[in-house]
Amino acid sequence: MKAQMYNYSSYIEETNSNILYDFFMQKLNDAGFGVENVIEKHFKPQGYTALFLLSESHFAIHTFPEENKTYIELSSCVKEPFDKFIKSI
Repeated sequence: MKAQMYNYSSYIEETNSNILYDFFMQKLNDAGFGVENVIEKHFKPQGYTALFLLSESHFAIHTFPEENKTYIELSSCVKEPFDKFIKSI
């Protein structure tokens, strides 16, 4: 079987780290991803980055509060949870 990666990236308007964490943790779990670990960094005076290590690859959040936007990116080697996640957001 040939290896394949599925990728999705987008900018969204939410920049609140608590809202982003809770929302995307729920969406990843609901889609069937195995969240193995999360690394978070809160920047001063503002900004937030989180990396969700998934059994199936990773999901990243990078906020740009000065521009009122957040960049999200999902990489997965498994199509089914990837598709479920994309449909849910």
